[in-house]
Amino acid sequence: MLAFAPAAFAQETGASSDTSDDEIIVTARRRDERLIDVPVAITAYSGDALAKAGAIDITEVGQTTPNTTLEVSRGTNSTLSAFIRGVGQQDPVSGFEQGVGLYLDDVYLNRPQAAVLDIYDVERIEILRGPQGTLYGRNTIGGAVKYVTRQLPQDFSLKIKGTLGTYEQADLVVTASAPVGDLLRVGGSVARLSRGGFGKNLTTGLDNYNKDIWAGRGTVELGGYGEPVLIRITGDYTKDKSAPRGGHRLIPSLATGAPVLGKVFDSRGGLNDPKQEIEAYGLAMNVSASLTDTLTLRSISAWRKDKSATPIDFDALPAVDVDVPGFYFNEQISQEFQLLYEGDRLKGLLGFYYLDATADTLFDVRIFNTFAGLTAFTRADVDTQTFAVFADATFDFTDQLSLSLGGRYTWDKREASILRQNYLGGGSPVFGGAGVPFGAPGTNFNGSRSFEKFTPRASLTFKPNSDHTLYASYSQGFKGGGFDPRGVGVNAPGAIPGAPTEAEIAAFLSFRPEKVDSYELGYKGSLMDGALNVALAGFYADYTDVQIPGSVACTVGGLPSFCGVVANAGKATFKGLEFEARARLGEDMAAAGDRLTFSTALGYIDAQYKEYVTNIGGQPTDVAAFREVQNTPKWTASGTLAYSAPVGDGDISFGTTLSYRSKTYQFEIPNPYIDQKGFALWDASLVYTAPEGRWSLGVFGKNLTDKKYKTSGYTFINVNPTTGVPILGGNGLPTSALGTEGTLTAFYGNPRQIFVTGAVKF
Repeated sequence: MLAFAPAAFAQETGASSDTSDDEIIVTARRRDERLIDVPVAITAYSGDALAKAGAIDITEVGQTTPNTTLEVSRGTNSTLSAFIRGVGQQDPVSGFEQGVGLYLDDVYLNRPQAAVLDIYDVERIEILRGPQGTLYGRNTIGGAVKYVTRQLPQDFSLKIKGTLGTYEQADLVVTASAPVGDLLRVGGSVARLSRGGFGKNLTTGLDNYNKDIWAGRGTVELGGYGEPVLIRITGDYTKDKSAPRGGHRLIPSLATGAPVLGKVFDSRGGLNDPKQEIEAYGLAMNVSASLTDTLTLRSISAWRKDKSATPIDFDALPAVDVDVPGFYFNEQISQEFQLLYEGDRLKGLLGFYYLDATADTLFDVRIFNTFAGLTAFTRADVDTQTFAVFADATFDFTDQLSLSLGGRYTWDKREASILRQNYLGGGSPVFGGAGVPFGAPGTNFNGSRSFEKFTPRASLTFKPNSDHTLYASYSQGFKGGGFDPRGVGVNAPGAIPGAPTEAEIAAFLSFRPEKVDSYELGYKGSLMDGALNVALAGFYADYTDVQIPGSVACTVGGLPSFCGVVANAGKATFKGLEFEARARLGEDMAAAGDRLTFSTALGYIDAQYKEYVTNIGGQPTDVAAFREVQNTPKWTASGTLAYSAPVGDGDISFGTTLSYRSKTYQFEIPNPYIDQKGFALWDASLVYTAPEGRWSLGVFGKNLTDKKYKTSGYTFINVNPTTGVPILGGNGLPTSALGTEGTLTAFYGNPRQIFVTGAVKF
């Protein structure tokens, strides 16, 4: 795989070669700056570099970004789990917020559903590490990922790109744009992305881990290209009809003895209702107007909506043991204004942000093997309203010394309506079941909470010259509180056992905001006349009121069920180092104009809970010594060797990347079955580009050693409540905590893939 040029080494927009020394321009501080000048740890990937690497979707950039995990969530094809420097969130139900902000053309995506963005028509992707609460808001406590699409060209353009590969991969992307007069341009892209399954569901006969996506993006632009005003209106649409993603059982069935399947991408789950389908779409209008030589006004208006129907068979067997059909419905409206000032010594901005979002989640938990037709139905509607004002300014005392100060004040209101009802005799009517209500609702809650928070940021930058930047920074991140949509109100502890008051139920279902205070020292430099570029950052973070979403087997009204156990567990500390470099090893070696480069990225993090309080036997107990920070390997590393050379009037590029991640814990409680040991992935690519980029042909290999590695999973087994050690039965297997089969399933990263891509420009 050709390098995703790391840190300050990806080329600027429009550069034609990954080996270019041009400087990339980023907008980490909401204004255009050379990446080497920005006192923030950033890895940036240009669109050309991503294309030459054969990058398929946004999760791939996590392989070469230090201390970053971007993965497809368990049991889904398009929901994103993102973690940066130990902070993130992998539970997709309403009520829980992301810890890493995802932005599509500066529009914040409030929910993780449909957030595994396929890479096409992209200008660049920026990954900002560490809290970005001042400029990006309350849910960028770990960092931010910015997906930036291309501006339309001034001249007519048509590009057709096709891909054929293993597992019946067949992709086609058509992109076109045209001017309409001197100031108006229209354009768009249509993408058909398809692939057969990596395995089969042996019960339903459906492909497992397949891909069946239609997507499109349309743009209208007015002005720009030297004009004082640019109005950019974009609309996008994605429909994903891929088959349900079934898990691979890690233990035999505890009830029937069904063995573990030989292929990790095969599954036997019998649930296929509702039929899986994800639909996401949105409109955005970005306006930038130069009011004077020093003042610019920006407006970002957006509306987005997505809906998902997904059947998740937790136990991955034909039996209805722990089966969860679900619906997700999300909608948001947002508005942001920015006033930017760019003077000789002072640069800064003032901003206002508003978000109104709804997130509705409906799901059954069907445990038919234990009680005939037992279903726990949950409907959780969680609404969010957020207002924020923010400011950030940089003052240059001299050409070498600068001070940046910023702050954001956020008002957050969360409203929740949660219904939890048991049914007997089948599933709930919402999912077409024939069950009838059994008993009173375990939860019938309506409530709201409001939160306010000021998040500051400060950095001091020293630049001996334009090739070197040293900085020290402090930043604070904030993630809003909320309500556990899976909590069971009747189980709330109360003064009268079994009869909690409304206030006691609200206290039981709600959780507080969490906060990170982060300190960072960094250096970015261009050495040896640009032949060597490096970026080094060291960080320390105090993480308090850590939100730990989770679900466990429980009892509701004397019946076995599935309950949320969300708490503000306590405190954690994160400290680590990040190093990125790109070295030009040689030029004009085998041929005039050729070049050999080596890029590397290394991340180390020591992530530890200092306090983790949970309820054991009715007593608050600190179990920090037995808990781990999830989805945060201690070591992440990658190295890329890339060679390019002119061939006639075109050029040929070869690249190969080896990436490594050390042991990863999938949950806070270590699990020897699901946790993934350290592993390495090897990718390679060979691309020929014709003169002026008129056409190109590339061959790509991903995971060439065909490494099998777990990315997530489900577990409902009995464990020691303090140590988390699984409790084994007489057969030497874990005992089941919910259902009779024993739920212990895993999901895996993509196997070896080989594909060929051709592109033609007109």
